[in-house]
Amino acid sequence: MEIRDRIHLRDHVVAADIGAFQSERGNPQRLRFNLTVELRDLAASRDDQVDSILSYDVLTQAVAVALADQRYNLVETLAEKIAAEILAHPAALRVEVSVEKLDRGPGALGITISRNLGQVPAEKTDLPATVMFWAAPAAVPDGAVIIVPDRPGLPLPEGGDAQRIALLALDQAAWALAGKLGLEVAQSRTELDDAIRATRPVIWAPARLAVDIDGIGAEPMVLAGWLADRVGAREIEVALPDGTALPDAPHGCRARISRAAKPKN
Repeated sequence: MEIRDRIHLRDHVVAADIGAFQSERGNPQRLRFNLTVELRDLAASRDDQVDSILSYDVLTQAVAVALADQRYNLVETLAEKIAAEILAHPAALRVEVSVEKLDRGPGALGITISRNLGQVPAEKTDLPATVMFWAAPAAVPDGAVIIVPDRPGLPLPEGGDAQRIALLALDQAAWALAGKLGLEVAQSRTELDDAIRATRPVIWAPARLAVDIDGIGAEPMVLAGWLADRVGAREIEVALPDGTALPDAPHGCRARISRAAKPKN
């Protein structure tokens, strides 16, 4: 029997409105979640990068997404939804989900299910997100917005890997813009997904994700289109100087292009 690595979440307690009895409706009760995920590959990341592993955030996010999806009568249905969310991740092979009610009796009442990949529909729930190309001052957005900075105005060093140099310059622009706006910088897909789940705006430093993509270059608008497709963004807002026409959507981009709101005086 092949032994595989597992990661787990223990004693995660969340209050939720759940239950089939009338006395339970409108009265949130504590639920305790214990999750164990068997992995396809070794848990250790050779390059020590968070995108190379199944992040623990995937487990807490699966609980949060499942609870936000609907009101449940049965903990069994909730457990199935959580299992499907986790098994949608390419690193997950098998999951065990335990959901317990803590306020319905003298002890914990609940269910534990075990599901293998292919036993349940692996339905990843995509939350709506917006990508924003920031080339001029604009209103700081609320919600799940990923800001792509414009190219810095200073000339870039010549020689060497021009794409890498240009992407690193965009990374610097991202950190500088983050300081001005008071927002966090996201470099990895895991960080971007976490911000989308938490519906908070972030600024994207693109070098880590884009440097190995053939043909993508380092044009911010092209990067914004590529990112929009990867995260399922429905719209790209464009913050441009006054009098500047909206650009065309990058080739292959499915997101709608719109003008970002100006900041209030």
